[in-house]
Amino acid sequence: MALAGMDDFSDLISRARALDAEALAALHDLLYPAVYRYIAYRLGDGPLSEDLTAEVFLRFLEALRARRIRGDNIRAWCFTTAHHLVMDHLRQQYRHTVQSLNGAHPDPQVHPEQALEAHQQLEAVQRAMRHLTPEQQHVLTLRFSQECSLEETAALMGKSINAVKVLQFRALMALRRWLEREGL
Repeated sequence: MALAGMDDFSDLISRARALDAEALAALHDLLYPAVYRYIAYRLGDGPLSEDLTAEVFLRFLEALRARRIRGDNIRAWCFTTAHHLVMDHLRQQYRHTVQSLNGAHPDPQVHPEQALEAHQQLEAVQRAMRHLTPEQQHVLTLRFSQECSLEETAALMGKSINAVKVLQFRALMALRRWLEREGL
């Protein structure tokens, strides 16, 4: 988050708690890209990711109105909410198989064979990620999609840095095993 300093961010949060429209818009602009990337990394579906990201911010506004948000770690609150929405969606998806009609438009600069191979690799990684525990998926998404440091990841997950290292290592090893089974 690129703000002039922590005092400015604390002031922004205080103003947002008072439902100041300008502060809410600024927080939205600061946090939206990271929350969207987190959800898109987990689900691989752009339109759905946009919908769930919007839901995170609707819940954020509701929580501010109801004064349910404690502390100043708004970013952690947003990622936690995004994680819960992703998990809810995945649970629903397992119950109701739905096939998306939204196909990505191919890039005319990319050779079709390269595009197909990249798409197949992405699908293989997404399938392999589904075999990981929710906690393993969460740590990989924070570390690689959000590029969070070990310290940030530990704070967001409520774990020690060593616990995050172990969780990340085990997740990567499990992901590697699944990808090797897929022949990648």
